[in-house]
Amino acid sequence: MTRPTTIRPARTSTRPWQSRYALLLLVADVVAVFIAVYGIQGLWVGLHQTEVAGSPLSYELFSAVLGLAWVGALTLFNTRAPRVVGYGAIEYRLVISASLHLFGLVAIANYLADTELSRGYFLLTLPLGTALVVGGRLLCRWWLRAERRRGRMSARVLLVGDRDECARAISELERQPGSGLRVVGTHVTDVGDSDGEWSETDTRRLRDSLATVDADTVLVSGGAALGAHQIRRIGWSLEPGRQHLVVAVDLVDVAGPRMHTRPVAGLPLVHVETPRYSHRQFLLKRGMDIIGAGVILLLLSPVLATVAALVRLSGPGPILYRQRRIGQGGVPFDMVKFRSMVDGADARLGALLEAQGRADQPLFKVADDPRITPVGRILRKYSLDELPQLWNVLCGQMSLVGPRPQREAEVAFYDDAARRRLIVRPGMSGLWQVSGRSALSWDDAIRLDLFYVENWSLVGDIQILARTFKAVLSPGDSAH
Repeated sequence: MTRPTTIRPARTSTRPWQSRYALLLLVADVVAVFIAVYGIQGLWVGLHQTEVAGSPLSYELFSAVLGLAWVGALTLFNTRAPRVVGYGAIEYRLVISASLHLFGLVAIANYLADTELSRGYFLLTLPLGTALVVGGRLLCRWWLRAERRRGRMSARVLLVGDRDECARAISELERQPGSGLRVVGTHVTDVGDSDGEWSETDTRRLRDSLATVDADTVLVSGGAALGAHQIRRIGWSLEPGRQHLVVAVDLVDVAGPRMHTRPVAGLPLVHVETPRYSHRQFLLKRGMDIIGAGVILLLLSPVLATVAALVRLSGPGPILYRQRRIGQGGVPFDMVKFRSMVDGADARLGALLEAQGRADQPLFKVADDPRITPVGRILRKYSLDELPQLWNVLCGQMSLVGPRPQREAEVAFYDDAARRRLIVRPGMSGLWQVSGRSALSWDDAIRLDLFYVENWSLVGDIQILARTFKAVLSPGDSAH
């Protein structure tokens, strides 16, 4: 049934990282909550023994009870569960949900008991405390991801599947160490054995592999030649509470919110929602674009003026450079950037691509481009040359987040699947920028753009914008 297992050296057993990280989150929650409740109390009603009208409790005691209840609500809503923390937005949604439920109960209790709790104290504590808890979780997550990049604080995964599928899964997981899944071994299955039984010998080999590499998670790849009964037997062979079974659904580029698991007639059915773009979603995205671009333009106006002066001093040619790009629905528009190349650079593009053997490739990128000015290299390094595109965003030709805007000649390479990226407006930033920028291949760039189009969400846009700040501050050329 199985081929020999590829393994990595086992680790020295220590206290589970999940417990240590949960304790860190608990400390962060306690600090955030009590700063909020006592901070608002001190600012609004004072820290002296002021009684809550209609209640025997003082505000000092009420703040203590509220703080403990808040920490308890975060525990009851499983906001520190290992399957929740460290990846994705579900952790933050649970934190917000726990906070809203708690304060709803407090409001109801206040009304039924006919007490006169200060409205200012009540209304200010909820948003401040929630923001502090989420902020503390963000700091903890940044620390966790740094630890995971060092190979620590991650689930130790034993992959089960055919050789090609295991290699693909390893490649994807190694590209995203922040996911918290570190492959320490592979248990390769023979192709064509899906009708066979998972024998006691297979179970013994799997247990030996788990013990050898000290793995705590078995990940069955989506392409594994295993039936439902065989996967169930793998689950039976694991140690309850310490070892976990994860089955990868053979659906690529489908985000979690579009997938819902529901058991029907004993069958674990996975419902995949068809991508839809409602008027409400378009309005939300457009509203964020207008407000965000307007605020950024106002805040960075001194930077824009400084960059414009530097471009003027860099050599002859206009300050702003306009280039025809293809927008939503295939409609062309003029994308605006600060000029980062010498005047007349476009006329030299064809000869440079031909000289480097890239004339027939979709991405028109020139290695060590000699047309870029010294000032332009600095602008590109920090993506300052792209700031004028905020005007394109205000005009409705682009979005703050979206697929990479491409030239007409690049769009000519599109197949039917790639043309789906034209459903939405192109963006100043996107998954293509925060996941590798200009180092991405054509296929990877298209795959990321299609993933964005198929799985768009407002929360996702906010996360991409947050990651963009880190991406533009790191060395490297931006994706032009």
